Amino acid sequence: MRLDKTELALIGLVVVFVLGGMAAPGWLVFLMTVALAKALVVQGVVMQMKAGLVSFGQGLFYCVGGYAVGMGGQFLGINAALVLLALGVVVAIIIAMVLGLLLTRYREIFFAMLSLAFSMILYGVLVKSQELGSTDGFNVNNWTLFGSAMEDGTQATMTVFILTVLCAGVVALFLNRYARSAVGMTCEAIRENEVRVEYLGLSPRWIQYANYVMAAGISALGGGLTALAAGHVDPDMAYWTTSGEFVFIALLGGTGHVFAPFLAAIVFALVRTYAIEFVPNGWQMILGFTLLAIVVFLPKGLWSLFTRKNAGAVAPAPSKTSTGEAGA
Repeated sequence: MRLDKTELALIGLVVVFVLGGMAAPGWLVFLMTVALAKALVVQGVVMQMKAGLVSFGQGLFYCVGGYAVGMGGQFLGINAALVLLALGVVVAIIIAMVLGLLLTRYREIFFAMLSLAFSMILYGVLVKSQELGSTDGFNVNNWTLFGSAMEDGTQATMTVFILTVLCAGVVALFLNRYARSAVGMTCEAIRENEVRVEYLGLSPRWIQYANYVMAAGISALGGGLTALAAGHVDPDMAYWTTSGEFVFIALLGGTGHVFAPFLAAIVFALVRTYAIEFVPNGWQMILGFTLLAIVVFLPKGLWSLFTRKNAGAVAPAPSKTSTGEAGA
């Protein structure tokens, strides 16, 4: 299968991130790891936005992925990182297959509020679970990758960074192909006019269902990577503010390109980090002004900066006929 320009660029960015991470300080490597992991959750939000749905409960699957990694090591004795990540993805897909039967019946604010409700139910269950550390959560056990134990902090940080970059690259390549496929294009058609899609003989509900399940699996992968990077999980992963953060990042980046969520997540992480550093009592206000500026000046997100530039670069020159008519 031939790779298009977008896929070649994504592969190039993966190489750049890996090489850059080897030379970057530890704090920046950790920051980029968490940002890229959260960007995977945002990809799940964007997948549903492209189909006309806005999920305010994506933290549900983010939390499921994180807790699956933590509980797999604590209670099942699993130390292999890839197995723990796969466990989180499988559990999230199973939960999404059940919840999706109900949620995909609804649209607009009803879908948003129901998705938020299920996320808050999980939050309430975890807060009441003393075995899982209640509001404090619990630490993730030491994990291994291909049999090698990650006991040293620096080694573990770099390893999970490279693993996150590779997972992000694979997911981005998949989503790029998915967006260009018949199902991916149908999702956008459903957003524009669901009735016409039904007239074509397709089932918008089941396409939404498949989209919802895939988004859940990708989001759980992001949660699992965050748990490996942070070494800790807690119920706040399912709290409504966490889900709101994912929607914030999705709006910040826009839906115009598969790389937009990664760009927005990195910008969000940097803005929040420096806002907390320099304005510790008003960093939320800084984030609010940032979103306000994006909505006002870049309503299609940060990625519209690149699309505007490209549109100007490929603007067609006036034809001789039109030039002659203008002169006449």
